[in-house]
Amino acid sequence: MRIEEFVCNLYKSGIETIAGIPDSTLNQFCDYIENNENNLLKTHIVTENEGGAVGIAIGEYLATGRAACVYMQNSGLGNIVNPITSLAHQEVYGIPILFLIGWRGEPGIKDEPQHKFMGRITIGMLELLDIDYSVVDNGTTQQEMDDIFKKAKKCLSCSKQFAIVIKKGTFDKRELCTYRSKQALAREDAIREIVKWMRADDLIVSTTGKISRELYEQMDSIRGNHKQVFLTVGGMGHAKMIAYGIAQRRRSQRVICLDGDGAVLMHMGGLAMIGQHPLSNLVHICLDNEAHESVGGMPTGAAGLDYCKIARDSGYPYVSKVSTKAELSEILSEVRRREELAFIQVKVAIGSRRDLTRPKESPEENKRAFMDMME
Repeated sequence: MRIEEFVCNLYKSGIETIAGIPDSTLNQFCDYIENNENNLLKTHIVTENEGGAVGIAIGEYLATGRAACVYMQNSGLGNIVNPITSLAHQEVYGIPILFLIGWRGEPGIKDEPQHKFMGRITIGMLELLDIDYSVVDNGTTQQEMDDIFKKAKKCLSCSKQFAIVIKKGTFDKRELCTYRSKQALAREDAIREIVKWMRADDLIVSTTGKISRELYEQMDSIRGNHKQVFLTVGGMGHAKMIAYGIAQRRRSQRVICLDGDGAVLMHMGGLAMIGQHPLSNLVHICLDNEAHESVGGMPTGAAGLDYCKIARDSGYPYVSKVSTKAELSEILSEVRRREELAFIQVKVAIGSRRDLTRPKESPEENKRAFMDMME
């Protein structure tokens, strides 16, 4: 399916505003609208999370009477349940929204373990939320697509939501934009420095995506194992609270949260909670490349944000921003001496090795090894 024709269908449906979170299944679509190649759509907003995109869609309808389009990976369904059921549903305010949902973990298709369960229940969730839908793939014809958009338009006119569930490989491949940053420090080099700084009894919780994959490799390379690491392979944005939960029960051990800027942004309220209830054995490190790199590199909705200032205002007693390996090494030594809640924003470049591996163990095996480490 040609992405140009798909976006034209969106425009013909009366859609002017698109909001959402980038997804690898939708990377052709995300790249096309981010660069607004056809100049048809007025507004594109990369939000903090999928629920925020639903909020924008509600605002769009209240202001203009037009439905908006919200795009996401199917994992984002969890973030939209409340605004759909408590606000947008026909039995409440009746706000029409068109959803584009990338289907990770589709039954029968090999995928990462964190996508399997959500993939299995995706269609059931839409039905439970009373959202009508159609599923498309690379065999969907233009006539079928036209019919789907007609069906969607009719549904939207009745103040309901409609979802187009998009399978992997639906859109024809085209050259994607290469996103770059001004930073020189490679994220993997920063992670290597952190791993070398860690002590044998330190614990580390890493966020989803390439950060966990790079940490997994560096731990094995430098320390010979990764028993000290809990890999938060799914649930983007929740690593910091998992780390906090561990730290408040393991006060004699230092707990490090290795986070990403997109993940911090997705559930930023955690900063306020942690800052107001500080733990001296927690170190929160945000590897900030200003992008959703694991799903294509599109800039986050808050690229350039000063996370250090937010952490400081939230109550973190020690904050620091670094952009070189030497600065990071110096600050890590300072953090070790201080022994208090700390937040470090590490400015890193976009990019990773092509041969970056994935964890060989299952999430269950990772969990068990991590818990055994603490016994």
